[in-house]
Amino acid sequence: MMRIIAIGARPPEGMLMSALLVRPLLALAAVLLPATLLHAALENAPESGASLAGQILIAAPSMRDPRFEHTVILMVRHSRDGALGIVVNHPLGERPLAKILEAIGEKDDSVTGTLKIFSGGPVQPDIGFVVHSADYHRSETVDIDGHVAMTATREILRDIIGRHGPEKSLVAFGYAGWGPGQLENELALHAWFTAPEDSKLIFDEDREKVWDDAMTHRTQDL
Repeated sequence: MMRIIAIGARPPEGMLMSALLVRPLLALAAVLLPATLLHAALENAPESGASLAGQILIAAPSMRDPRFEHTVILMVRHSRDGALGIVVNHPLGERPLAKILEAIGEKDDSVTGTLKIFSGGPVQPDIGFVVHSADYHRSETVDIDGHVAMTATREILRDIIGRHGPEKSLVAFGYAGWGPGQLENELALHAWFTAPEDSKLIFDEDREKVWDDAMTHRTQDL
């Protein structure tokens, strides 16, 4: 059974890149399936009074974990049961749109162009997510803050490729996860800064500049 929120342990080095670099299109075909399980897990997680959901988490310059060095994370959920976020500034590369269609069971040789794929975090890197603007909504969509949402289905990929998807989107594999109290402990150790959610940082800014720009918008030194 897939475990979503109470992660605690992190995977060994090398797992982060395996799904997309070893078998990327199989991942695209198979991963965007457990959307109802994901949606239920996120929606059923009770929010705490100090939730960071909808905010941006920024790795401090003193961050010692190389997997999170200079990362910027959009927080999707944060409660007493743990936290989940998607890294938005670690691109893995681009994949041809035609190959992505083929991987999800469709074929259209007239489709051109590519889709940029991101590493969303070190936990379960063979699970895909699409972070997107709130103008797009399906029954499986998880609203984050009214401005940004997340959907994990094949249909959103079809819609993006067919130009019927959200105005802005970011396709990521894997996520950053914390068990109960884990993120709070890391905040107490000054491992992270926070900032308000900024769609420009998530979707538009040059990925090499996202961390620097996010640092200028941080709301507090934790």
